[in-house]
Amino acid sequence: MRTVDLPSRLAEWSRPGGPFDPAVLSAHDEAETFPAEACAALDAWGLPAYYVPARHGGRQDRLDEFLALLRTVAAQDLTVAVAHGKTFLGGVCTWLAGDAGPADLLARQVLAGEPVAWGLTEPDGGSDLLAGSLTATRHGSGWQLSGRKWPVNNATRGHLLCVLARTDPAGGPRGFTVFLIDKRATAVDTVRPLPKMPTHGVRGADISGVEFRQTRVPAHALVGTVGGGLELVLKALQLTRIVCVSLSLGAGDHALGLLRRFLHERRLYGRQLASLPHVRTTAGRAAAHQFLAEAVAHTAARAAHQVPEELSVISAVAKAFVPSLIQSQLRLIGDLLGTRGFLTGVEGYGAFAKLERDHQVVPIFDGSTWVNRAALAGVLPLLRPGRRAAASEAASPVHWLREEHHPAPLDMRRLRLMAPRDSVLGALPALVAGLDAREESSKAAAETASLAGALLEAYERLGTDLADVRPTGGPPSTATMRLAERYEWCFAGAAALALHHARPRLRTGPWGTDEAWLHGCLTLVLEGLGRRPAQATRTYDRLGTVVASAPDVPVSVLDDRGPDGPARDGSVEVSAT
Repeated sequence: MRTVDLPSRLAEWSRPGGPFDPAVLSAHDEAETFPAEACAALDAWGLPAYYVPARHGGRQDRLDEFLALLRTVAAQDLTVAVAHGKTFLGGVCTWLAGDAGPADLLARQVLAGEPVAWGLTEPDGGSDLLAGSLTATRHGSGWQLSGRKWPVNNATRGHLLCVLARTDPAGGPRGFTVFLIDKRATAVDTVRPLPKMPTHGVRGADISGVEFRQTRVPAHALVGTVGGGLELVLKALQLTRIVCVSLSLGAGDHALGLLRRFLHERRLYGRQLASLPHVRTTAGRAAAHQFLAEAVAHTAARAAHQVPEELSVISAVAKAFVPSLIQSQLRLIGDLLGTRGFLTGVEGYGAFAKLERDHQVVPIFDGSTWVNRAALAGVLPLLRPGRRAAASEAASPVHWLREEHHPAPLDMRRLRLMAPRDSVLGALPALVAGLDAREESSKAAAETASLAGALLEAYERLGTDLADVRPTGGPPSTATMRLAERYEWCFAGAAALALHHARPRLRTGPWGTDEAWLHGCLTLVLEGLGRRPAQATRTYDRLGTVVASAPDVPVSVLDDRGPDGPARDGSVEVSAT
């Protein structure tokens, strides 16, 4: 079996009566019932093995490949991806703690198909983890838990639940501890499921909660060290936030597929819809959103292996930026689909309303857009351009984004709560300087250099504005949050440029000819920074023409499959199961 096999299996399962039959999944959505058939199919295929690090017997050794797998599932149905992928989030604290005993025990459970939930939030606490009131007190050789976690994905269906509990009544940064609870091993009536919550999107997912009533758990339920829970969770979030953006990429894939079908079928004023300039430029803008989201997500996934010390910044940028960008893309596509985007009875197009509803939850997962942007805003003074020397060549994203580069094993011990630098955005001056050397080689290269030069100017202006920012306690000001948003756009532009530098093949093909995809990304970035390039309409029109005229070409710079070709990413050889 190869992971590249997953798309074909999903296509097979999507036939009438299959577990991914859109009618079946739509019925689950309407009835707010769990998509058990689809999750069972993924279990049988072997997806749980990719939630377990290779050192614990699983198949996960590259985060970029894992993102590609979850993206593929999300492109078929976002609810299923959310419901199934939650197990990775539930297990990551245990992998990160590094204790062989609990990690191996959890690995065996996950490999057997057991879902794992992650209980962080509480009814009155929201994203303020220090406000958690679920307590764990010592009881004999073990612990006793009392309190609630809510809302929690898979809280009712999952037998295993990883929770953050207050172990010091005074709380504080060292007052919380992580526990891995096996509900099957607790006394009767001491663990009570809280009712499933009706939700606007992902209606079929098990979004519920759990209440512990003086629940006794053994000593080996402890994950990491007593008092080390908050640090463990904050480091785990650096990985889960990157994984969450794969859900957005899948939603974008799904929406673009519906748009391409619509452009092919729809005729207006006696001609094909795509012949209208506004439609083409809007479709091209939607494609540029996808390319830019890919560049950020893929760079973040590779960074987890190469520069994990910087992940507190990079993961916050990715989680704040990508879901928001895809939400904006969905609005563009919804405008083009018009009525068909909101009717459920028109064959095929009813899926758009569902995926648009489903995706609205992604920006909230593992810290909302505001939470992640605020985390970035808090460290902006440390990231001011020129504050630190440029990273070494080995730390440059151009080095570790090369297609032939095999990422270093993911070393979770190198994660830090505060990043000393940002190698991606820090590489921007060198990336732009590299473009100057080929500026006169073609008209497209000259245009790239011009766009990149404008980005560098915007980055330097950001640096000037950051000089006046000082670290403060409490929530950041609105002005500082605006600076953080500008930082995200600059980071996205740098990621796209680095990917373009690192992979020569991205300068050919339907998207790479005349550097079309890169021009789309940089144009979008400059618009986000408040500057609209003169050639913006032409750039989007060119991308929109490919969207409409080459339906078999994936809207992706990471996957250049032809109709029968292999994928470049997410296609690793694994043994048969």
